[in-house]
Amino acid sequence: MDVLERFWTRVTAESAALPPGALLGCGLVALLLVGYPALWRYSRNAVTIAHEGAHGLAALATGRRLAGIRLHSDTSGLTVSAGRPTGPGMVLTGAAGYTGPGLFGLGAAALLAAGYAVGLLWLLLGLLALLLVQIRNWFGLWSVLVTGAVVFAATWWLPAAGQSAFAHVVTWFLLLAAPTTVVELQRKRRRRAAPDSDADQLARLTGVPGVLWVGFFLTVDVGALALGTWWLLP
Repeated sequence: MDVLERFWTRVTAESAALPPGALLGCGLVALLLVGYPALWRYSRNAVTIAHEGAHGLAALATGRRLAGIRLHSDTSGLTVSAGRPTGPGMVLTGAAGYTGPGLFGLGAAALLAAGYAVGLLWLLLGLLALLLVQIRNWFGLWSVLVTGAVVFAATWWLPAAGQSAFAHVVTWFLLLAAPTTVVELQRKRRRRAAPDSDADQLARLTGVPGVLWVGFFLTVDVGALALGTWWLLP
């Protein structure tokens, strides 16, 4: 019990606010991870983890049975769930993918604004552990394990200020990466290179044009970025 109490005390401890210069630096690091193509090629895998994880959470929340998640080396992914092929559950599951990273980032920003940087990192580890048991291919397993190892290393070995800075970089990254992936999606759709994208599947399910679904994804993610930025800045 003493171990659990010490762990809970550590997880729920409030972190000191970062100075404005450090906040700016965290945002610039995240912007570099998203905006620099050589880095984005690899960091985008983290967004795919959040994207497919959001599909999985939505499937479970709507009563569907999660059958497995696959992550691919081209940063694409696939979440398979069993249940009715149509209806609100399927629509919510399909809509969760491109909005998930932005909403995760918004939730992370709320925790950081409340001072729970360490709690955020441990929450991320817990979510990655839950995701790990649903992975069904080797690359996906490797991606989640590496991501989890990076978060664990930051949580276990960095000093308090370093943990807070790392948590801010992760949060900025999710908030910035979410609308970026939506823009990439629409570019692929214009080239007719993504006929089975989430937007097109939702269009077939609902009769609402795919471009409107893309607009919905972008609205949610840009809104999350704006609100998350408001919460993060002093």
